[in-house]
Amino acid sequence: DSIREIIDSVKPKRTFYTVETMPWMVPDSPEEYLQLIKDVDRKAFGVHLDFVNMINCPKRYLFCDEFIEECFTKLGPYIKSIHGKDVIMENAYTTIIHETMPGKGIINYRKVALLCESLGPDTTLFVEHLPDFESYRKAAAYVREQAALAGVKTD
Repeated sequence: DSIREIIDSVKPKRTFYTVETMPWMVPDSPEEYLQLIKDVDRKAFGVHLDFVNMINCPKRYLFCDEFIEECFTKLGPYIKSIHGKDVIMENAYTTIIHETMPGKGIINYRKVALLCESLGPDTTLFVEHLPDFESYRKAAAYVREQAALAGVKTD
């Protein structure tokens, strides 16, 4: 109800209200996000895609290419922005999955670039949770490099 109240109160014309997925709460899957979109039932409600936050179990980690593609396929029409991060899983008991900067984990950023391109030129992917400016610079450079290798223009 609160999302509808916010959207109805603000009445956005050129912006969208989005909810970021988190590993510990719903929505934590593309299907749950689609259900939330249906439940909110407002054109100004969109998706902020954080696929890394939804990689919260070994299956999604091991098959992350397929999972990320599923996210884009199911949520594509609603995606307004995307977090660019990476993920690594410790070889430990119990399952421990860490977020890391793009290029330091297993995410295929060439594929991500192509999936972003399929959404159109206004799609925004940005990095987050890095310790300093130099890390942001390196992460952004890596994402741009992978996009270029995939044949995707980023400027």
